[in-house]
Amino acid sequence: MSHLRTPERSPSPSAEGPLRLLLFNLATDADDPILGFTTGWIRELAKRAESIDVITMRAGRIEVPDNVQVHSVGKEKGYSEPRRAAEFYRHLFRALRKNRVNACFAHMIPEFSILAAPVLRLKRIPIVTWYAHPAVNRRLKLAHRLSNRMVASLATAYPYKHDKLTVIGQGIDTELFSPDGTPPEEPPVILCAGRLSPVKDHPTLLQAAARLRERWRKPFRVVVIGGPAGDKGETYAQSLRELTHALGLQETVRFAPPVAAAELPPWYRRSTVHVNLTPTGFGDKVAWEAMSCGRPCLVANEGFKQTLGEYADRLLFRHGDAADLAEKLCRLLAAPPEERERIGLVLRENVVSHHSLKRLAERLVALFHELSRKS
Repeated sequence: MSHLRTPERSPSPSAEGPLRLLLFNLATDADDPILGFTTGWIRELAKRAESIDVITMRAGRIEVPDNVQVHSVGKEKGYSEPRRAAEFYRHLFRALRKNRVNACFAHMIPEFSILAAPVLRLKRIPIVTWYAHPAVNRRLKLAHRLSNRMVASLATAYPYKHDKLTVIGQGIDTELFSPDGTPPEEPPVILCAGRLSPVKDHPTLLQAAARLRERWRKPFRVVVIGGPAGDKGETYAQSLRELTHALGLQETVRFAPPVAAAELPPWYRRSTVHVNLTPTGFGDKVAWEAMSCGRPCLVANEGFKQTLGEYADRLLFRHGDAADLAEKLCRLLAAPPEERERIGLVLRENVVSHHSLKRLAERLVALFHELSRKS
């Protein structure tokens, strides 16, 4: 685990008093191709806090301001679950002794909300838990009960009771993910970014590409960026390669390895269109990243309607429907370049308005102060 400190920044003044935040994180590693974005979240919150103590399940390269301390429970070291639980409480009590914590935010790790709740309730420290996944299980129900507030990127991404839910957007770094004048490549690139997992429904994209080849009859490329997660992911990735061969798409489809978040914007910018195939019930950040780079994005998730705005009918396809996806891809590719550019710029404006990292941090801090007043 390597550490890189950045210059300390004074927190923004607040009439509510200084924010001393306890933050639970699934992974804190600036180089992680899936969860590296959480470093950006921590840095943005640090601008608005006096101090942040991060307790993370695993850590890698740490790049945070001086008012942030990161403590790992040791999954990257191979610690057992009992030892990780012991490490969690050791770091928790140390943080509570050192700082007068007045709010807690659990991001993508409701287990830590559950572990900490008895202690934090005694100290009247409110808990805000992020959950954006369609799975409803005992862990979610218990975290919901023990948290003061649940937050998610979209209302459709939170599958349990909405009595405690606040929708705060996805938190896209719209400065990193931004247009820079790079024109789309020729022949057109249809991009799909994200891990290789069955929920991403890549077979529908491959089947749509085969249909598009027959209908479009002009050169185009499909680039899938991402890596498998675990043994099941490897099996799924192999099935995608086999389907590519079965459809005769070897010269059309390229599977590229995962890249860090900082390396994704050039990919989005050189593409003509991005495709995201996850169903309603998820909040998949790569779709918003592509839109933030000024590129049209075809999605199967009804939760994106607000961001798609006036272009929802053109950009929303039926989940698992390769024919519908192929038709919408064909229409986009046939549209004049200036029209696609106009669509991309409108989508970017909507991402900035509803899903920017700055706005998410402001919403969270306002929520922390609101709950602290009530505690």
